[in-house]
Amino acid sequence: MKKLFGTDGIRGIANMEPMTVETAMRVGQALARLCRRKNGKTRVKIVIGKDTRLSGYMLETAIASGICSMGSDVLLAGPLPTPGIAFMTSSMRADAGIVISASHNPYYDNGIKVFSSNGYKLPDHEEAWIEHAVYNMDRDKMTPTRDEVGKAFRIDDAIGRYVVFLKGTFPRSFDLEGIKIAVDCANGASYRVAPAVFEELGATVFPIGVSPDGMNINRDCGSLYPEHVREEVLKTGADIGITLDGDADRVILVDHNGDLLDGDRTLVLCALHLKKKGQLRKNTVVATIMSNHALDRSLEREGIKVTRTGVGDRNVMEAMLKGGYNLGGEQSGHLIFLDYNTTGDGIITALQVLAIMVETGKPLSELSEVMEPFPQVKKNIPVTMKVDLESIPDIKTKIEMARKKLGSNGRIILRYSGTEPILRLMVEGESETITQTLAEEMEMFLRKKLSSMEENE
Repeated sequence: MKKLFGTDGIRGIANMEPMTVETAMRVGQALARLCRRKNGKTRVKIVIGKDTRLSGYMLETAIASGICSMGSDVLLAGPLPTPGIAFMTSSMRADAGIVISASHNPYYDNGIKVFSSNGYKLPDHEEAWIEHAVYNMDRDKMTPTRDEVGKAFRIDDAIGRYVVFLKGTFPRSFDLEGIKIAVDCANGASYRVAPAVFEELGATVFPIGVSPDGMNINRDCGSLYPEHVREEVLKTGADIGITLDGDADRVILVDHNGDLLDGDRTLVLCALHLKKKGQLRKNTVVATIMSNHALDRSLEREGIKVTRTGVGDRNVMEAMLKGGYNLGGEQSGHLIFLDYNTTGDGIITALQVLAIMVETGKPLSELSEVMEPFPQVKKNIPVTMKVDLESIPDIKTKIEMARKKLGSNGRIILRYSGTEPILRLMVEGESETITQTLAEEMEMFLRKKLSSMEENE
């Protein structure tokens, strides 16, 4: 079992293990070693970017120090969305990229995500290698001295490079003249990038969540709180609302009526358009086990196959690469357009939807009528330990009884978060009343059962 890496890199409370200066420095050292082994170089270069968290300064310095201490160079991009670092790593032909971000988590958390030289997230075996090196590396035997110590350089035009790249994913024959956009940047990494992209393409932009202070990232703003961009849409008469999370790899959209589009609905919308243009590879879309069952029905009705994976954009990406597909995503708003970038990118997703609006001349409210989701209720249950749920007979029996009540088209999914101490419960069914009732019953049962187990531990 890996001790450092979860489903999306390393994550925890800043200045507590594993997100300490000491561990961050060792991760930098281990990654530099890994890159040298992989590429056969004596000196490698690694891009580092971050979001707007207060602890980003501390961790950026620690990781950069670790890399330089191994005789490798650092390219500092500053605050930039996670997909922007994937792009910069590949375009600058760096040996790896690091993002210091805890995505949608509160400001006091932070994380470390690592990209390979090609802009894809590291595979499991390389994360395991880094973990082993962090805890077992004898640094005294390999530390360079004198002129072999690495250097750190700042990329002054990182934002400009990424803005140009993003605009290049929007058809050159289109523009956004006459379109009004409300965009919530979650006081995060996209606070400068996102408004610039839409404005340079000709839109009138109403930005919110663009005043980061180190502690307000994701606080009552961004994709976890889409009601704020909804209010802005209704107040300004915007044609679309775009709300990103702290590192801008996910997006939730709002139409001009104030209705929300989650990742599932956006995925269906884009898939149908790509198929119509003959650009959906193998007529297949990759989704996760959390995606609404209505997604399958809507796509299969139009001759599009659906492949499901475990939760996490890395699982989606792996399935896309293995199957040769170019579109996949999660209900949370992580969508991957493999023709444009190597990871989920909220701004690219918004641009593809805007391009469909321009090309068809239809408002988002009409375009989004592609799917009527099944009622779905989600509950988050805090835990102090992650026990094997399958080994507890009472829980298995309770789940089986609930599934019978839901019927053949119902689902219950229980899974532990890979980034937080939370058990996630999802109940889906055709009847909203039954689904809501069963979700509440399951939540109460699980809270009581797990609490008693923790007390007896």
